[in-house]
Formats: sequence, structure tokens, C-alpha cells
Amino acid sequence: MEEVADTKARKGAARLCSLCDQRRAALKRPKTLEQICRECFYMVFEEEIHRVIVENQLFKPGERVAIGASGGKDSTVLAYVLSELNRRHNYDLDLFLLSVDEGITGYRDDSLETVKRNEIQYGLPLKIVSYKDLYGWTMDEIVKMIGLKNNCTFCGVFRRQALDRGAALLKVDKVATGHNADDIAETVLLNILRGDIARLSRCTSITTGEDGPIPRCKPFKYTYEKEIVMYAYFKRLDYFSTECIYSPNAYRGFAREFIKDLERIRPRAILDIIKSGENFRISTNTKMPEQGTCERCGYISSQKWCKACVLLEGLNRGLPKLGIGRSRGLDNDGRKDMKHSNGTKNIESKQCGTLDF
Repeated sequence: MEEVADTKARKGAARLCSLCDQRRAALKRPKTLEQICRECFYMVFEEEIHRVIVENQLFKPGERVAIGASGGKDSTVLAYVLSELNRRHNYDLDLFLLSVDEGITGYRDDSLETVKRNEIQYGLPLKIVSYKDLYGWTMDEIVKMIGLKNNCTFCGVFRRQALDRGAALLKVDKVATGHNADDIAETVLLNILRGDIARLSRCTSITTGEDGPIPRCKPFKYTYEKEIVMYAYFKRLDYFSTECIYSPNAYRGFAREFIKDLERIRPRAILDIIKSGENFRISTNTKMPEQGTCERCGYISSQKWCKACVLLEGLNRGLPKLGIGRSRGLDNDGRKDMKHSNGTKNIESKQCGTLDF
């Protein structure tokens, strides 16, 4: 009987938080497998992000920072945590929420309602920019034309540029996005699988676009997706959890499943993949694309036309596949159009947006 009592006592003791050794453990951290209480989880989660911000000098006092807000778990937790850390550690930042309305009925319209509630909950001004206003197309209209095969290419290109255009409207110094450790590990694998050397060399950078109009940073670079979900759950944050209706077969999804399998076997694998990406060295003999500006809209581009203008040219001409892959159709009609529009300064000539950079 004494042995049974001792065993129960040991089990009871083992359930105490491994950090404070006072409160009962409420969860096992996916990142470290430590059993800790909620209070300690909140503390280490927030302080790890604070340490990443400070050590990488992500922000400077007085900066205006736009938080890319989709209404999902990552951006909602980022908005909440950055607001808390800004007050607690006196970052002296002016924070804003910036959302992109892709025009996806039954998905983005619902998630934007969540962002609007976050605006009130966190006291952060919200700016919404839409594909329809910037490009003249919604994703619903694009999918109706091209189907579900290459729709993510259009959406990804347009969204990246829309964020920059929204940030320019807000006159911010930087954009903070909710990309987490899982996302970055997936991107490393995707760039290896695609042989995309240019993106592989920069995909693990915590700050990107420093040579462009507005830099972007990733405060969640080393934060696990599972821990973000746990934080949102225990804090009872208001977020939208439905996946995009147009991305069930996205190529990234296969990399995501592979990362999840690795994490189940060895949780440290996510950080190790990121570390590997950071340590990749590109051969000096490798020819890298030279960055310039789009001749049509003025956005950053390594080609005469940026990818958004190429894709829009195809859509507007009823040839949506024109911008997919190597864009071979531009050498003929596309260049003639370019020459025709180069000297034009009116807004109509800027088909991938209405803002100068």
C-alpha cells in the first residue's frame, strides 16, 4: 500500500509545472515537450517573441508598423501579442491592422468581420485594401476564368503587392506578418523542391524587402504553429479558423503535411530545417536576378514587367495562362503594349494598382 501511495505521490508531483514547480501543468509545449502551467506558458511564449524582436532589432522607437491581419490565428495572436509587448516594454510603436480583401465569398468576407472585431478589441486602426479596387478583379472572378489549378499563383502575387500598396497608403515604416516557424520550414523545402535559388537565399531572413518600398518582418520566425493555436485557445482570442476554399490542392499543402510528420517524430525538426536554410550558401558562380522596377506600374521587379502586371495582362486579354510559368507570350504582344504605355502617366496605365512607388 505504501508503494502505491508513493507512486501516486510521484505522479502527482510530476504534474506540477516544470518551470514554477507550484501550479499544475496544463499543457505540454510542442516546441520543448516541457509540461507547464498556463501562466508560465503565457510568459515564455511572449518573452521568446520579445527576445526575437530585441535581438534582431525588428523595430525602432517611433515607427509606424502595419500588422498583416487576415483574421486567422497567426495574425490575431500577432496583433494581440505585439500590442501587449508594445505597452509592456515601451517599444513606442504606432500599430495598425492591414487587411487584404481578395474577394472570396464565404471565406474572406467572414474573416474580415473577425478583423473588424479585433480592431475594436485591441484598439488598433484598420485599413482594408481590395483586389477589386487595385486590380479590377476578385478571386471569385479569377477562379471562374482559370479554374482551381493555378489560382494560388494569382492570389499570392496579388496579395504580396496589395500589402505593400496598403502599407504605402498607411505611410508605415514596416509591415509585420504572422509567418511562423512551420511556414518558414515549409518554404525552405518548397524552394529546394522547385530549385528556386533566389528565394532560397532569402526565405529564412527575419526581415525582407529592405531594398524595396517597405520592409517586412516576421516576429514569429521561431514560434511553432501549435503553440500559437494553444495561446489563442487559452487566451480565448477571437479568430477565424476556416481554410481558404480555393486552396485544397495547393502545392504548399504537401510540404506542410511532410513537416507535420517530421514534427511528430522529432519536434526539433522544424527549427533544424530553418537553421539549415539560414546556413545555405549560394555559389558565387550562380547568376542571381537583378532587381529593378516594373516599367508598367513602378513596382519592384527583376523583369521589365512585374509578375502582377504579367498576370493581369493575361486576365485582361482573356489569356489567363499567359502569366503562368515562363510568360513566353510577352515577347510579342506584351512588349508592344509596354512600349505603348511607357510614356503614359495616367492611372489607367497602371493596371496592377493605383499607387506610385
